[in-house]
Amino acid sequence: QVQLVESGGGLVQPGGSLRLSCAASGTIFSINDMAWYRQAPGKQRELVATITRGGSTNYADFVKGRFTISRDNTKKMVFLQMNSLTPEDTAVYACAANVRPSAQWSNTYTYRGQGTQVTVSS
Repeated sequence: QVQLVESGGGLVQPGGSLRLSCAASGTIFSINDMAWYRQAPGKQRELVATITRGGSTNYADFVKGRFTISRDNTKKMVFLQMNSLTPEDTAVYACAANVRPSAQWSNTYTYRGQGTQVTVSS
């Protein structure tokens, strides 16, 4: 099994910054794409950003220029640097990872963490 644990959420004022981290552990041979999602109360889950194993990134339009996704393959971690936060960014942020558990088989599985709360308010 694979576990993803997020950290770094909290309360921040509008215009402020936060850096989220997500650590993967368990039966992992390699990790392909990693991503951050968010879900605000009463709203559907949104894809925020993705990053490939090689470091190629994609962002939702609503975070372009403000958020930066990065990863450390050695530590099996993904990060989300969030700048210029607004109240509309308030949500639970969760990471996801597409994991290959074993070198013997090419099967991959996508796992998601429980999330960390980000609240932007004055």
